[in-house]
Amino acid sequence: MAWRNKADSQLPDIIESEAELDEILSRPMHETVKTVSQLDGDILILGVSGKIGPTLARLVKRAVDEAGLRKRVIGASRFSTLGLKDELEKAGVETVSCDLLDEEQLDRLPDASNVIYMVGRKFGTEEDASLTWAVNTLIPAMVSRRFRNSRIVVFSTGNVYPLVPVSSGGADESTRPDPVGEYAQTCLGRERIFEYYSRKYGLKTLFLRLNYAVELRYGVLLDVAQKVFKGYPIDLRMGYVNVIWQGDVNNIAVRSLELCNSPPETINTTGPEIVSVRWLAERFGALFRREPVFTNREMEKALLSNASKCFRLFGRPTVTLEQMVKWVAHWVLIGGRTFNKPTHFEVTDGRF
Repeated sequence: MAWRNKADSQLPDIIESEAELDEILSRPMHETVKTVSQLDGDILILGVSGKIGPTLARLVKRAVDEAGLRKRVIGASRFSTLGLKDELEKAGVETVSCDLLDEEQLDRLPDASNVIYMVGRKFGTEEDASLTWAVNTLIPAMVSRRFRNSRIVVFSTGNVYPLVPVSSGGADESTRPDPVGEYAQTCLGRERIFEYYSRKYGLKTLFLRLNYAVELRYGVLLDVAQKVFKGYPIDLRMGYVNVIWQGDVNNIAVRSLELCNSPPETINTTGPEIVSVRWLAERFGALFRREPVFTNREMEKALLSNASKCFRLFGRPTVTLEQMVKWVAHWVLIGGRTFNKPTHFEVTDGRF
């Protein structure tokens, strides 16, 4: 069923501020409000302070309020980002400071029938691989035992797939995982640990294999746009990507709670296009009136996912690629704040 919401037709031509951006990213669709109203129990977001978590938490709270419910929306994290804890609490999201590697702290978390799991470590794996393995595989084991009676939507990644021929249309859920590099191996390990406990306890779980979420402060589109704007060379070896608006991801994550199962379900989560990085750079170049600079040439394979299953379940994304490009270009032109966290999408050997 396609998403329907009166807000769908109210997307602006440009986004001028972070407040406007966060409001758009946290808009619940009609079906999302319906899903929340049909779920039993409270909703807990683990790892809420990452790039996606804050707007997801606000979206869940807005959905709960629009449904006229009294469910608790709780976000747990170490909250190393200054001010985020207060911002979420002002939005009505309860917060709990917690180091999830500490089992005693994990045990003290409030019970919740519905869990969205966003914990993960990527960058810095080359410097401290053992910490990445601990975060990406040990915490899932502890969370599975602690919340064995909950539904858990697990954020995963398309990095668990091998690089596939661009002509293939992307890896689908039947493609055998073959992760490139140690980070991607730990991501498959995260899935396998949750799968083990799903089979052991009947834990209802779902994996969202995401690549790549986009908003204006980070993402592949911003990476390419900034390089074009600054005249930096763009490496074309990883010449094709998938992207999806983060607001659409937020809605998919919440709606996926209804589909958790044992053994786990898996859903590739991305946009419908196989996007040429060269085309993206040339599109931004036209908008900026600057000639992009390229290095290397496109490989015949890339990290690509086929999200046809996702579209069958939830409909196609509400924000188009062209709309995202225009929003990002304007954001760069006005000097909008960014997270200063490049995706390193161009990495071909899995080293992060």
